Amino acid sequence: MTLETTLLGVPLKNPLIMASGTFGFGEEYSKYFDVSKVGGICSKGLTLNPRQGNYGTRMWETASGMLNSVGLQNPGVERFIRDELPKMRKLGTAVIANLGGGTVEEYTEGARLLDKSGIDILELNISCPNVREGGMGFGIKAAVAKEVVGAVRGAFSGPLMVKLSPNAESIAEMAKACQEAGADALSLINTLLGMAIDVERRVPVFRNVVAGLSGPAIKPVALRMVWEAVKAVSIPVVGMGGIETGRDAVEFFLAGAAAVQIGTANFARPGAALDILYELEDYMQRHGFDTIPCLKRGVRR
Repeated sequence: MTLETTLLGVPLKNPLIMASGTFGFGEEYSKYFDVSKVGGICSKGLTLNPRQGNYGTRMWETASGMLNSVGLQNPGVERFIRDELPKMRKLGTAVIANLGGGTVEEYTEGARLLDKSGIDILELNISCPNVREGGMGFGIKAAVAKEVVGAVRGAFSGPLMVKLSPNAESIAEMAKACQEAGADALSLINTLLGMAIDVERRVPVFRNVVAGLSGPAIKPVALRMVWEAVKAVSIPVVGMGGIETGRDAVEFFLAGAAAVQIGTANFARPGAALDILYELEDYMQRHGFDTIPCLKRGVRR
């Protein structure tokens, strides 16, 4: 039995990737466990220019999950390439850069800078608000998503994975549009929109009122959307959303995912990835699966 696999031609020690925004640039978790044991690490969300992020409360615990309103605090693409990427390359695992933007031009320029930088995969976050269209996310309408994915495809020559928003009008149509525009793979889902109210002060917890909901509470929604995306496209789909255990990961593989990303679990248990890895190994041994692709074919419809 082996957990080794490949994603878009990139060798992975196993199909567990640490999700963007939950693992820093990887080095932060090195004091908790040997991060070279995971399959890959997605950088925290990058934008063309540095961002300080949102003011006020940024994280709030909810039942079976959490809300976050960090605001893409990051050093910008150029500083990432200069200061953070060399350190990520030394961690001994696949490096995936997550890129956001407020305009098509910002996305395109960021992708151009990351091209030939040495990253293994570019993950394009199309959940960002389109500042020229009144703040509606690029990932809501398929036609808008197709435009930005096509523009980035023209600026980036390496493997391109597009991260889908659960707020899309249709996940299946969004998945098809991204594939047609040149995406090599898809990852989903990003956070759902939620909010919290401080009942003592009687005001919203977050300055922006709404925030991103993640954690176990969203897993059934994420699993359904991954299932729909897998049926809609012929490119690999990476699943995420509420994965806390090896059994959770197995569900996504049985739904057709080629790999999975671990997110909120990293906050609650910094070594969660290793627990999930051991549980996945145990499941595969007990059920006689030799490889992850074999596991994908194991679902009974």
